[in-house]
Amino acid sequence: MMNRRKLIGTLGAASLAGLWPLACRAATPRRVIVVGAGMAGATAAKYLRLWSDRGIDVTLVEPAAQYTSNIMSNLVVTGQYPPSILSQGYTSLSRKYGITLLQGSVTAVEPGGELGAWKVTVRNGQKTVTRWCERVVLAPGIQFDPVPSTADPAVAAPILHAWQAGAQTTQLRDALARMPATGTFVMSIPKAPYRCPPGPYERACVVADYLRRNKPGAQLVVLDANPDIMAEKENFSRAFQQLYGSNLSYRPNHVVRSVAATAGQAGGTVTVDIVVRDAAGAETVTGSETFSAQVLNVIPPHRAGAIVHTLGLADATGFAPVDGRSFESTVPGRAGIHVIGDASKTTLPKAGHVGNQGAKICADAIVRAFSAQPPVPAPTANSACFSPVSNQLASWLTAVYQYRQDPATGAWRYVALDQVTGATGATEAQVPSTRQFSMMRTWYGTLMSDSFA
Repeated sequence: MMNRRKLIGTLGAASLAGLWPLACRAATPRRVIVVGAGMAGATAAKYLRLWSDRGIDVTLVEPAAQYTSNIMSNLVVTGQYPPSILSQGYTSLSRKYGITLLQGSVTAVEPGGELGAWKVTVRNGQKTVTRWCERVVLAPGIQFDPVPSTADPAVAAPILHAWQAGAQTTQLRDALARMPATGTFVMSIPKAPYRCPPGPYERACVVADYLRRNKPGAQLVVLDANPDIMAEKENFSRAFQQLYGSNLSYRPNHVVRSVAATAGQAGGTVTVDIVVRDAAGAETVTGSETFSAQVLNVIPPHRAGAIVHTLGLADATGFAPVDGRSFESTVPGRAGIHVIGDASKTTLPKAGHVGNQGAKICADAIVRAFSAQPPVPAPTANSACFSPVSNQLASWLTAVYQYRQDPATGAWRYVALDQVTGATGATEAQVPSTRQFSMMRTWYGTLMSDSFA
């Protein structure tokens, strides 16, 4: 089993093999505008300044006054931690690293002409600001596809996903607390790819644990659009069967068709299609079911944030294809625009630690580009995450991702390798433990400090 020192060590910048700071002092300052200050965007801005020895002027554009972490938010839903544990400020990025913070939303990125490669338009309320730069890094995160609803939108309650931490996190917490002692909580999991592969199963565990301790007559129904558990299969399967077999019902291959939310309440009904998949992945609908609940937690399918679509950077998957060596867009005419974090289309999972690591690969490539050097040809990223399975137990998952060329197809992609055996795939904790639950707080604090402090 991986020890604590080795696991926490996967967080550092030095863990990215082959990535080293390069001085980048030019007669004319190089300018990068980073759009979005989440895990990926904040990390990219910080390391562009560090690795260029402050030779790159970095502007970080973000509409929110602070970052609200999705990591740990499931334990806010169950009331174990206060919402304040999720908040991260941007003051250190400005004071310690000289990053310019610009509050607002980017509405346009256009060729900049003589003033720079790119012209970026930012709007905050009625005020519009224009900036020019040589490189743009987009880290807008995700947006959610609309949930088909059969209810009257004028009277229906909002359909809670709480998959973007913030107001819906506390709304779902309050709905869970108000649930009748013999009520039903129904949650759905979208088809992959979605943000944080183990996250929905983690939520299912901690909600089932909360119900078992506080409302032992209540039930949790998990409707998964995927054919099986998508991450930490052994640990979550064991938890579903052994810890929560009496109050959790897991239903794979159940794809949400529509939702009817009840006016003034957090509940309603959700209708799902039951599907089967052939060897090629083609789906056939074999039937449908409708579930009623006092609390509905429907997590919709994801796609890249709006600016990625506005600029025409997404493909049919809804995410932006990029060169994995630099995260630069592969769309013709978009050289110099990079897409990182959950909005990018790679074989890396969409997760906070992975966003942090991808941002460092991108920052290193931009520093090299400003010094007329190519990106590292085969970068490596590490990832780790802890998953609570109760209010006291947690498991973990970690992997090394190597950028490799597939000998059969010639395509380059990130491949996960087990850190113990070297085989393809991630390393999973053997069993959840209280020690790992304690380590989770250390991991979380270290990761947040690496991105925001």
